[in-house]
Amino acid sequence: MKQKSNYQKFLLLWAGELISAVGGGLTSFGLGVYVFAQTGSAANMALISLLAFLPGLLLSVPAGILADRCDRRLLMMLGDGCSGIGILFILLCMLRGDATLTEICVGVAISSVFSALLDPAYRATITDLLDEEEYSKAGGMVSLAGSARYLVSPLLAGILLAVSDIKLLLVIDICTFFVTVTATGVVRKGLAAKQTADREPFAAALLAGWRAVTEKRGVFLLILLSSVLTCFMGAFQILAEPMILAFADSTTLGIGETVCALGMLGTSLLLGARGIRKGYVKVLAASLCTAGAAMVFFGLKENIYLICASGFLFFAMLPLANNCLDYLVRTNIPDETQGRAWGLIGFLSQLGYVAAYASAGLMADGLAVRMGSSVGRGAAAVIQVSGGLLVAASLLLYAVRAVRELEKGGVYGTKNDSK
Repeated sequence: MKQKSNYQKFLLLWAGELISAVGGGLTSFGLGVYVFAQTGSAANMALISLLAFLPGLLLSVPAGILADRCDRRLLMMLGDGCSGIGILFILLCMLRGDATLTEICVGVAISSVFSALLDPAYRATITDLLDEEEYSKAGGMVSLAGSARYLVSPLLAGILLAVSDIKLLLVIDICTFFVTVTATGVVRKGLAAKQTADREPFAAALLAGWRAVTEKRGVFLLILLSSVLTCFMGAFQILAEPMILAFADSTTLGIGETVCALGMLGTSLLLGARGIRKGYVKVLAASLCTAGAAMVFFGLKENIYLICASGFLFFAMLPLANNCLDYLVRTNIPDETQGRAWGLIGFLSQLGYVAAYASAGLMADGLAVRMGSSVGRGAAAVIQVSGGLLVAASLLLYAVRAVRELEKGGVYGTKNDSK
Protein backbone atom coordinates (compact mmCIF):
# COMPACT_ATOMS: atom_id res chain seq x y z
CA MET A 1 0.00 0.00 0.00
CA LYS A 2 1.01 3.65 -0.44
CA GLN A 3 3.08 4.98 2.43
CA LYS A 4 1.64 7.69 4.66
CA SER A 5 4.66 9.93 4.02
CA ASN A 6 3.76 10.37 0.36
CA TYR A 7 1.67 13.46 0.97
CA GLN A 8 4.67 14.99 2.75
CA LYS A 9 6.76 14.24 -0.33
CA PHE A 10 4.13 15.93 -2.43
CA LEU A 11 4.26 18.99 -0.17
CA LEU A 12 8.04 19.19 -0.57
CA LEU A 13 7.70 18.93 -4.34
CA TRP A 14 4.92 21.52 -4.25
CA ALA A 15 7.04 23.89 -2.16
CA GLY A 16 9.77 23.77 -4.77
CA GLU A 17 7.29 24.61 -7.52
CA LEU A 18 5.86 27.41 -5.37
CA ILE A 19 9.29 29.03 -5.17
CA SER A 20 9.77 28.52 -8.89
CA ALA A 21 6.40 30.18 -9.59
CA VAL A 22 7.39 33.25 -7.55
CA GLY A 23 10.68 33.57 -9.43
CA GLY A 24 9.01 33.09 -12.79
CA GLY A 25 6.38 35.67 -11.88
CA LEU A 26 9.07 38.24 -11.08
CA THR A 27 10.62 37.76 -14.52
CA SER A 28 7.27 37.80 -16.31
CA PHE A 29 6.16 41.01 -14.59
CA GLY A 30 9.50 42.72 -15.08
CA LEU A 31 9.76 41.84 -18.77
CA GLY A 32 6.19 43.01 -19.38
CA VAL A 33 6.85 46.41 -17.83
CA TYR A 34 10.23 46.66 -19.58
CA VAL A 35 8.84 45.90 -23.05
CA PHE A 36 5.82 48.20 -22.66
CA ALA A 37 8.06 51.05 -21.47
CA GLN A 38 10.36 50.52 -24.46
CA THR A 39 7.70 50.10 -27.17
CA GLY A 40 4.30 51.21 -25.81
CA SER A 41 2.71 48.32 -27.69
CA ALA A 42 0.31 45.68 -26.35
CA ALA A 43 1.21 43.51 -29.35
CA ASN A 44 4.89 43.43 -28.34
CA MET A 45 3.95 42.44 -24.80
CA ALA A 46 1.78 39.69 -26.24
CA LEU A 47 4.67 38.54 -28.43
CA ILE A 48 6.82 37.92 -25.36
CA SER A 49 4.04 35.89 -23.78
CA LEU A 50 3.51 33.95 -26.99
CA LEU A 51 7.18 32.99 -27.25
CA ALA A 52 7.22 32.06 -23.57
CA PHE A 53 4.24 29.80 -24.16
CA LEU A 54 4.47 28.35 -27.67
CA PRO A 55 7.69 26.26 -27.45
CA GLY A 56 6.45 24.58 -24.31
CA LEU A 57 3.12 23.85 -25.93
CA LEU A 58 4.66 22.35 -29.08
CA LEU A 59 6.94 20.14 -26.99
CA SER A 60 4.30 19.11 -24.45
CA VAL A 61 3.34 15.96 -26.37
CA PRO A 62 6.86 14.43 -26.60
CA ALA A 63 7.45 15.62 -23.02
CA GLY A 64 4.39 13.65 -21.95
CA ILE A 65 5.72 10.52 -23.63
CA LEU A 66 9.07 11.02 -21.89
CA ALA A 67 7.21 11.30 -18.58
CA ASP A 68 5.87 7.77 -19.10
CA ARG A 69 9.21 6.36 -20.26
CA CYS A 70 11.75 8.02 -17.98
CA ASP A 71 12.29 9.00 -14.39
CA ARG A 72 9.68 11.72 -13.92
CA ARG A 73 11.53 13.44 -11.10
CA LEU A 74 14.73 13.59 -13.15
CA LEU A 75 12.80 15.21 -16.01
CA MET A 76 11.49 17.80 -13.58
CA MET A 77 15.02 18.55 -12.37
CA LEU A 78 16.30 18.95 -15.93
CA GLY A 79 13.35 21.12 -16.92
CA ASP A 80 13.57 23.41 -13.90
CA GLY A 81 17.33 23.69 -13.90
CA CYS A 82 17.97 24.19 -17.61
CA SER A 83 15.13 26.70 -18.05
CA GLY A 84 17.33 29.14 -16.18
CA ILE A 85 19.66 29.29 -19.19
CA GLY A 86 17.24 31.52 -21.10
CA ILE A 87 16.83 33.90 -18.16
CA LEU A 88 20.59 34.06 -17.76
CA PHE A 89 20.92 34.95 -21.45
CA ILE A 90 18.53 37.90 -21.04
CA LEU A 91 20.40 39.05 -17.93
CA LEU A 92 23.75 39.01 -19.76
CA CYS A 93 22.25 41.03 -22.62
CA MET A 94 20.97 43.62 -20.15
CA LEU A 95 24.32 43.83 -18.37
CA ARG A 96 25.83 44.70 -21.74
CA GLY A 97 23.21 47.42 -22.28
CA ASP A 98 19.49 47.59 -23.05
CA ALA A 99 18.30 44.21 -24.28
CA THR A 100 16.52 44.32 -27.63
CA LEU A 101 13.07 42.84 -28.19
CA THR A 102 14.67 40.08 -30.28
CA GLU A 103 17.13 39.14 -27.52
CA ILE A 104 14.34 38.99 -24.96
CA CYS A 105 12.29 36.79 -27.28
CA VAL A 106 15.21 34.39 -27.76
CA GLY A 107 15.87 34.08 -24.03
CA VAL A 108 12.23 33.56 -23.19
CA ALA A 109 11.89 30.88 -25.88
CA ILE A 110 14.97 29.01 -24.62
CA SER A 111 13.55 28.96 -21.11
CA SER A 112 10.20 27.72 -22.39
CA VAL A 113 11.79 24.83 -24.32
CA PHE A 114 13.28 23.34 -21.16
CA SER A 115 10.21 24.11 -19.04
CA ALA A 116 8.21 21.88 -21.39
CA LEU A 117 9.74 18.86 -19.65
CA LEU A 118 8.23 19.90 -16.36
CA ASP A 119 4.44 19.96 -16.54
CA PRO A 120 3.53 16.40 -17.73
CA ALA A 121 6.14 14.91 -15.39
CA TYR A 122 4.86 17.03 -12.48
CA ARG A 123 1.22 16.08 -13.03
CA ALA A 124 2.04 12.41 -13.49
CA THR A 125 4.21 12.47 -10.35
CA ILE A 126 1.21 13.70 -8.37
CA THR A 127 -0.66 10.61 -9.56
CA ASP A 128 2.35 8.47 -8.52
CA LEU A 129 2.43 9.95 -5.03
CA LEU A 130 -1.20 10.33 -4.03
CA ASP A 131 -4.40 8.33 -3.68
CA GLU A 132 -7.56 9.25 -5.51
CA GLU A 133 -9.17 10.91 -2.47
CA GLU A 134 -6.17 13.25 -2.24
CA TYR A 135 -6.37 14.46 -5.85
CA SER A 136 -8.76 17.33 -5.21
CA LYS A 137 -6.77 18.63 -2.24
CA ALA A 138 -3.57 18.36 -4.26
CA GLY A 139 -5.25 20.23 -7.11
CA GLY A 140 -6.04 23.05 -4.72
CA MET A 141 -2.44 23.17 -3.54
CA VAL A 142 -1.17 23.22 -7.12
CA SER A 143 -3.52 26.12 -7.86
CA LEU A 144 -2.22 27.87 -4.76
CA ALA A 145 1.35 27.54 -6.00
CA GLY A 146 0.28 28.89 -9.36
CA SER A 147 -1.44 31.82 -7.65
CA ALA A 148 1.89 32.91 -6.14
CA ARG A 149 2.89 34.03 -9.62
CA TYR A 150 0.07 36.58 -9.46
CA LEU A 151 -0.20 37.16 -5.72
CA VAL A 152 3.37 37.48 -4.43
CA SER A 153 5.40 38.23 -7.56
CA PRO A 154 3.66 41.44 -8.81
CA LEU A 155 3.75 43.14 -5.41
CA LEU A 156 7.35 42.12 -4.78
CA ALA A 157 8.37 43.08 -8.32
CA GLY A 158 6.65 46.47 -8.04
CA ILE A 159 8.53 47.21 -4.80
CA LEU A 160 11.87 46.05 -6.20
CA LEU A 161 11.44 48.02 -9.43
CA ALA A 162 10.90 51.17 -7.37
CA VAL A 163 14.38 50.83 -5.86
CA SER A 164 16.25 48.88 -8.54
CA ASP A 165 15.66 47.61 -12.06
CA ILE A 166 14.69 44.44 -13.90
CA LYS A 167 18.17 42.89 -13.59
CA LEU A 168 17.57 42.28 -9.88
CA LEU A 169 14.35 40.40 -10.69
CA LEU A 170 16.19 38.18 -13.17
CA VAL A 171 18.93 37.38 -10.62
CA ILE A 172 16.34 36.34 -8.04
CA ASP A 173 14.57 34.13 -10.59
CA ILE A 174 17.83 32.39 -11.50
CA CYS A 175 18.53 31.71 -7.82
CA THR A 176 15.15 30.02 -7.34
CA PHE A 177 16.08 27.30 -9.82
CA PHE A 178 18.69 25.92 -7.40
CA VAL A 179 16.07 25.61 -4.64
CA THR A 180 13.47 23.86 -6.79
CA VAL A 181 15.96 21.39 -8.28
CA THR A 182 17.15 20.48 -4.78
CA ALA A 183 13.59 19.88 -3.53
CA THR A 184 12.83 17.64 -6.51
CA GLY A 185 16.08 15.76 -5.95
CA VAL A 186 15.14 14.99 -2.36
CA VAL A 187 11.76 13.61 -3.45
CA ARG A 188 13.42 11.59 -6.21
CA LYS A 189 15.85 10.02 -3.74
CA GLY A 190 13.00 8.71 -1.61
CA LEU A 191 10.76 7.48 -4.43
CA ALA A 192 11.47 4.68 -6.85
CA ALA A 193 11.50 5.70 -10.49
CA LYS A 194 8.60 4.34 -12.48
CA GLN A 195 9.69 3.48 -15.98
CA THR A 196 7.98 1.68 -18.78
CA ALA A 197 9.45 -1.77 -19.18
CA ASP A 198 8.59 -1.98 -22.86
CA ARG A 199 9.96 1.03 -24.73
CA GLU A 200 7.35 1.35 -27.45
CA PRO A 201 8.12 3.51 -30.51
CA PHE A 202 7.33 7.22 -30.31
CA ALA A 203 4.46 6.93 -32.80
CA ALA A 204 2.92 4.06 -30.85
CA ALA A 205 3.26 5.98 -27.58
CA LEU A 206 1.67 9.03 -29.18
CA LEU A 207 -1.18 6.88 -30.46
CA ALA A 208 -1.68 5.40 -26.99
CA GLY A 209 -1.91 8.89 -25.53
CA TRP A 210 -4.39 9.90 -28.22
CA ARG A 211 -6.55 6.87 -27.45
CA ALA A 212 -6.42 7.70 -23.75
CA VAL A 213 -7.88 11.18 -24.30
CA THR A 214 -10.39 10.16 -26.97
CA GLU A 215 -11.62 6.89 -25.46
CA LYS A 216 -14.37 8.75 -23.69
CA ARG A 217 -16.25 11.25 -25.80
CA GLY A 218 -16.87 13.50 -22.80
CA VAL A 219 -13.15 13.81 -22.03
CA PHE A 220 -12.31 14.76 -25.59
CA LEU A 221 -15.15 17.29 -25.82
CA LEU A 222 -14.09 18.78 -22.49
CA ILE A 223 -10.55 19.21 -23.80
CA LEU A 224 -11.76 20.86 -27.02
CA LEU A 225 -14.07 23.20 -25.11
CA SER A 226 -11.16 24.01 -22.80
CA SER A 227 -9.23 25.27 -25.80
CA VAL A 228 -12.03 27.72 -26.60
CA LEU A 229 -12.22 28.81 -22.98
CA THR A 230 -8.47 29.40 -22.71
CA CYS A 231 -8.63 31.66 -25.75
CA PHE A 232 -11.01 34.05 -24.00
CA MET A 233 -9.19 33.82 -20.68
CA GLY A 234 -5.83 34.29 -22.40
CA ALA A 235 -7.03 37.57 -23.88
CA PHE A 236 -7.71 38.82 -20.37
CA GLN A 237 -4.38 37.68 -18.99
CA ILE A 238 -2.35 39.21 -21.79
CA LEU A 239 -4.18 42.55 -21.96
CA ALA A 240 -4.74 43.35 -18.27
CA GLU A 241 -1.22 44.74 -17.86
CA PRO A 242 -1.17 47.15 -20.84
CA MET A 243 -4.69 48.27 -19.88
CA ILE A 244 -3.49 49.32 -16.41
CA LEU A 245 -0.07 50.60 -17.50
CA ALA A 246 -1.80 52.99 -19.90
CA PHE A 247 -2.96 55.11 -16.95
CA ALA A 248 -0.84 53.95 -13.97
CA ASP A 249 2.76 53.15 -13.04
CA SER A 250 4.40 49.78 -12.39
CA THR A 251 3.94 50.03 -8.61
CA THR A 252 0.20 50.52 -9.00
CA LEU A 253 0.14 47.63 -11.45
CA GLY A 254 1.95 45.39 -8.97
CA ILE A 255 -0.43 46.29 -6.14
CA GLY A 256 -3.45 45.85 -8.42
CA GLU A 257 -2.32 42.43 -9.62
CA THR A 258 -1.71 41.30 -6.06
CA VAL A 259 -5.16 42.42 -4.91
CA CYS A 260 -6.74 40.62 -7.86
CA ALA A 261 -4.77 37.46 -7.12
CA LEU A 262 -6.06 37.40 -3.54
CA GLY A 263 -9.19 35.88 -5.04
CA MET A 264 -7.14 32.95 -6.32
CA LEU A 265 -5.48 32.60 -2.93
CA GLY A 266 -8.79 32.37 -1.09
CA THR A 267 -10.34 29.66 -3.24
CA SER A 268 -7.02 27.75 -3.50
CA LEU A 269 -6.78 27.61 0.30
CA LEU A 270 -10.38 26.45 0.49
CA LEU A 271 -9.77 23.73 -2.06
CA GLY A 272 -6.54 22.69 -0.37
CA ALA A 273 -8.40 22.26 2.93
CA ARG A 274 -11.65 20.67 1.74
CA GLY A 275 -11.60 20.04 -1.99
CA ILE A 276 -14.73 19.55 -4.09
CA ARG A 277 -16.76 16.43 -3.38
CA LYS A 278 -19.44 16.47 -6.07
CA GLY A 279 -21.02 18.51 -8.84
CA TYR A 280 -17.75 19.06 -10.70
CA VAL A 281 -19.34 19.95 -14.04
CA LYS A 282 -21.81 22.33 -12.44
CA VAL A 283 -19.05 24.08 -10.47
CA LEU A 284 -16.91 24.25 -13.62
CA ALA A 285 -19.64 25.93 -15.68
CA ALA A 286 -20.64 28.33 -12.89
CA SER A 287 -17.07 29.41 -12.18
CA LEU A 288 -16.32 30.07 -15.84
CA CYS A 289 -19.57 31.99 -16.31
CA THR A 290 -18.75 34.18 -13.29
CA ALA A 291 -15.20 34.74 -14.58
CA GLY A 292 -16.59 35.94 -17.91
CA ALA A 293 -18.92 38.41 -16.20
CA ALA A 294 -15.99 39.71 -14.14
CA MET A 295 -14.04 40.35 -17.36
CA VAL A 296 -16.86 42.56 -18.66
CA PHE A 297 -16.76 44.73 -15.54
CA PHE A 298 -12.94 44.75 -15.53
CA GLY A 299 -12.80 46.75 -18.75
CA LEU A 300 -15.60 49.25 -18.02
CA LYS A 301 -13.46 52.23 -17.00
CA GLU A 302 -10.01 53.35 -15.84
CA ASN A 303 -10.87 52.96 -12.18
CA ILE A 304 -8.36 50.96 -10.15
CA TYR A 305 -10.97 50.04 -7.51
CA LEU A 306 -13.39 48.57 -10.05
CA ILE A 307 -10.50 46.84 -11.77
CA CYS A 308 -9.30 45.28 -8.52
CA ALA A 309 -12.78 44.15 -7.46
CA SER A 310 -13.62 42.50 -10.79
CA GLY A 311 -10.11 41.10 -11.12
CA PHE A 312 -10.43 39.60 -7.64
CA LEU A 313 -13.63 37.83 -8.71
CA PHE A 314 -12.06 36.60 -11.96
CA PHE A 315 -9.05 35.06 -10.22
CA ALA A 316 -11.24 33.56 -7.48
CA MET A 317 -12.96 31.45 -10.13
CA LEU A 318 -9.79 30.03 -11.73
CA PRO A 319 -8.83 27.48 -9.03
CA LEU A 320 -12.40 26.15 -9.02
CA ALA A 321 -12.39 25.71 -12.79
CA ASN A 322 -8.89 24.19 -12.86
CA ASN A 323 -9.69 21.81 -10.01
CA CYS A 324 -12.82 20.53 -11.73
CA LEU A 325 -11.09 20.13 -15.09
CA ASP A 326 -8.20 18.30 -13.44
CA TYR A 327 -10.46 15.88 -11.56
CA LEU A 328 -12.77 15.10 -14.48
CA VAL A 329 -9.85 14.29 -16.75
CA ARG A 330 -7.59 12.56 -14.22
CA THR A 331 -10.27 10.11 -13.07
CA ASN A 332 -11.22 9.12 -16.61
CA ILE A 333 -7.74 8.25 -17.96
CA PRO A 334 -5.74 5.10 -17.12
CA ASP A 335 -2.78 5.70 -14.80
CA GLU A 336 -0.23 4.02 -17.06
CA THR A 337 -0.87 6.55 -19.84
CA GLN A 338 -1.19 9.65 -17.65
CA GLY A 339 2.15 11.19 -18.70
CA ARG A 340 1.55 11.10 -22.45
CA ALA A 341 -2.14 11.91 -21.92
CA TRP A 342 -1.34 15.08 -19.97
CA GLY A 343 1.09 16.07 -22.71
CA LEU A 344 -1.67 15.82 -25.32
CA ILE A 345 -4.21 17.45 -23.04
CA GLY A 346 -1.89 20.37 -22.42
CA PHE A 347 -1.30 20.76 -26.14
CA LEU A 348 -4.96 20.62 -27.18
CA SER A 349 -6.53 22.59 -24.35
CA GLN A 350 -3.96 25.39 -24.48
CA LEU A 351 -4.15 26.06 -28.20
CA GLY A 352 -6.58 28.77 -27.21
CA TYR A 353 -3.77 30.65 -25.46
CA VAL A 354 -1.76 30.64 -28.70
CA ALA A 355 -4.69 32.20 -30.54
CA ALA A 356 -5.15 34.79 -27.79
CA TYR A 357 -1.48 35.71 -27.50
CA ALA A 358 -1.10 35.95 -31.28
CA SER A 359 -4.16 38.14 -31.86
CA ALA A 360 -5.27 39.95 -28.68
CA GLY A 361 -2.42 42.47 -28.63
CA LEU A 362 -2.83 43.25 -32.33
CA MET A 363 -6.57 43.72 -31.87
CA ALA A 364 -6.02 46.01 -28.88
CA ASP A 365 -3.52 48.18 -30.78
CA GLY A 366 -5.80 48.25 -33.84
CA LEU A 367 -8.90 49.20 -31.83
CA ALA A 368 -6.97 51.95 -30.06
CA VAL A 369 -6.12 53.49 -33.44
CA ARG A 370 -9.69 53.21 -34.74
CA MET A 371 -11.20 54.56 -31.52
CA GLY A 372 -8.63 57.35 -31.31
CA SER A 373 -7.91 56.35 -27.73
CA SER A 374 -5.08 54.85 -25.70
CA VAL A 375 -3.84 51.30 -26.06
CA GLY A 376 -5.38 50.68 -22.64
CA ARG A 377 -8.93 51.34 -23.85
CA GLY A 378 -8.39 49.16 -26.88
CA ALA A 379 -7.26 46.38 -24.54
CA ALA A 380 -10.30 46.96 -22.34
CA ALA A 381 -12.66 46.53 -25.28
CA VAL A 382 -11.07 43.21 -26.27
CA ILE A 383 -11.28 42.00 -22.65
CA GLN A 384 -14.99 42.82 -22.45
CA VAL A 385 -15.86 41.03 -25.69
CA SER A 386 -13.83 38.01 -24.56
CA GLY A 387 -15.69 37.98 -21.25
CA GLY A 388 -19.05 37.88 -22.98
CA LEU A 389 -17.93 35.00 -25.17
CA LEU A 390 -16.61 33.14 -22.12
CA VAL A 391 -20.05 33.34 -20.50
CA ALA A 392 -21.63 31.87 -23.63
CA ALA A 393 -19.02 29.10 -23.88
CA SER A 394 -19.47 28.09 -20.24
CA LEU A 395 -23.22 27.69 -20.75
CA LEU A 396 -22.55 25.56 -23.82
CA LEU A 397 -20.18 23.35 -21.82
CA TYR A 398 -22.83 22.55 -19.22
CA ALA A 399 -25.33 21.72 -21.93
CA VAL A 400 -23.15 18.91 -23.31
CA ARG A 401 -24.44 15.64 -21.87
CA ALA A 402 -21.26 13.67 -22.52
CA VAL A 403 -19.32 16.12 -20.32
CA ARG A 404 -21.86 15.91 -17.49
CA GLU A 405 -21.67 12.13 -17.56
CA LEU A 406 -17.92 12.12 -16.79
CA GLU A 407 -18.77 12.24 -13.09
CA LYS A 408 -20.63 8.93 -13.47
CA GLY A 409 -17.93 7.13 -15.45
CA GLY A 410 -15.52 4.48 -14.19
CA VAL A 411 -12.59 5.84 -12.25
CA TYR A 412 -9.08 5.00 -13.37
CA GLY A 413 -5.96 5.51 -11.36
CA THR A 414 -6.22 2.56 -8.96
CA LYS A 415 -2.78 2.31 -7.42
CA ASN A 416 -0.76 -0.79 -6.96
CA ASP A 417 1.85 -1.50 -4.33
CA SER A 418 4.81 -1.14 -6.65
CA LYS A 419 4.69 2.65 -6.74
